[in-house]
Amino acid sequence: MLFIAFAQRRLVAFVSQVGELSILIWRLLKALPLMVKNPYLTSQQMMVMGVNSLPLIILTSIFTGAVSSVQAAYQFQGFVPLRYLGTTVGKAVVIELGPVLTALVVAGRVGASIAAELGTMKVTEQIDALETMALDPVRYLVVPRFLAGITMLPVLTIFADFVAIVGGLVVAVLAVDITPYTFLNGVKLFFELQDLFGGLAKSVAFGAIIAIVGCFQGFRTTGGAEGVGFSTTRAVVLSSILILLSDYVIATIFFG
Repeated sequence: MLFIAFAQRRLVAFVSQVGELSILIWRLLKALPLMVKNPYLTSQQMMVMGVNSLPLIILTSIFTGAVSSVQAAYQFQGFVPLRYLGTTVGKAVVIELGPVLTALVVAGRVGASIAAELGTMKVTEQIDALETMALDPVRYLVVPRFLAGITMLPVLTIFADFVAIVGGLVVAVLAVDITPYTFLNGVKLFFELQDLFGGLAKSVAFGAIIAIVGCFQGFRTTGGAEGVGFSTTRAVVLSSILILLSDYVIATIFFG
């Protein structure tokens, strides 16, 4: 009986959260056309989410490409000619590694920041103050972050793809002993626009997930400083899970 009661409580809580999230998304969509009057808010969030994340993205991407090159060369030994090393690294980075790892890094850095910032505003009643002044919190807090997410994640992904391929090239030349021409020719050999568009479609979805989940968890924060920490953790964990889930769904649509 205790297990049934616990399961019922969890089911009710889950349905309640889904309802609250649906309402937030609906309010977000209704407020989107109004953001043309406040471009500064969006540009500010684009700076926070995009430009400030570049150093971490570049560092992560260099080693992603380097590891991909080393592992591919190891797997190719005695089975596949090394002239296809660039093909493997390029496709792996553009289709999967670039978008997903970039999204996970941004979720850990920006998603946590969004949840902590809005959570602090919630527990200190700043969001209630906005509503008291007849200002829509979704319009001023959620929409700019959403637009920044769906805009800057594809840009960061393009940077990550380029840096990762360069990292793979450097390792291939120095450690695997193939020429830059051979590696780059392999990258171009089987390159398809569908690969690039599929990766960018993933990044748009990932940006939306990071922004919406971070804002949702921030808006639901209760319990002071402890609640802010709990909301931050939930935002990162839930964003990461949804990123991996949506990665599978989008990959099935584009490449299934």
